Amino acid sequence: MIKPVPYFKILRPIQWLKNLMIYFPPFLGGAMFQPGLALRGFLPLFSFCMASSATYILNDISDRNTDSCHPDKKSRPLPSGKISVAGASVLAVILGICAIVAAYSISMTFLLYLAAYVLLSVAYSCCLKQFALIDIFCISAGFLLRLEAGGAVFNIQISEWLFLSVFLLSIFLSTGKRLSEKYRLGGNAADHRKALNAYPEGYLEGAMYMTGGSVLVTYTMYVISRQSDSLLYSVPLCCFGLLRYILRVQSGSGGDPTESLTRDLPLFIVGLLWVLMVGWGIYGG
Repeated sequence: MIKPVPYFKILRPIQWLKNLMIYFPPFLGGAMFQPGLALRGFLPLFSFCMASSATYILNDISDRNTDSCHPDKKSRPLPSGKISVAGASVLAVILGICAIVAAYSISMTFLLYLAAYVLLSVAYSCCLKQFALIDIFCISAGFLLRLEAGGAVFNIQISEWLFLSVFLLSIFLSTGKRLSEKYRLGGNAADHRKALNAYPEGYLEGAMYMTGGSVLVTYTMYVISRQSDSLLYSVPLCCFGLLRYILRVQSGSGGDPTESLTRDLPLFIVGLLWVLMVGWGIYGG
């Protein structure tokens, strides 16, 4: 008898929050309340959720042997034996087909962005995650493809400062995640992810600090370019959020961006306040 819970867990639904990036262009572009926008955005969101889950499953299949020795990942459905490789493979194919069909029904441009995301994710799972820096830039590219796909769906131009802010933020978060993994795994880090052994002592810390500061600069420039006094007050929130995330990583509390946002109360509150403040700055006037 097939148990649905492990199959639901292998989808990693909490990670679907990353796909909300496709709503950044209409939200920041002042178009969120246009008639029919919610319905228009459902299929793109569904498509990216199905595609991302399919690639997560592929990554789990690839990592199942090393994950079985990982202190946290060993309880995942595949390494724990709750789901067979064959069952996971069939599920990934079904999800991939659903994603492609949904993307095709939206537009050819969106389909190309989704296809690029899937190909990049597959390449990452198969080999690119083993190379230092390339693994981090692959993750960042996934965020940028979501952002650009959202701009294409809603016909909104992505500004230069927004593009740079998202790019640097994704590098910052990816670096923090890798640093957190290195702290967590200690001397066994290379056994679970080869790239971790290629980062010299202090490199990831320095990269995290550098990109964090760059995010603050580019986001500030983005806010200034919008010429909104209300939006300017969101910069301190951005600063607090960056510093709070660094504190979590450095204190060993974990560096997964999605888990940090949903499990860390100060970060969750700051994220909510940011949405409300930016929303008021764009729509309140």
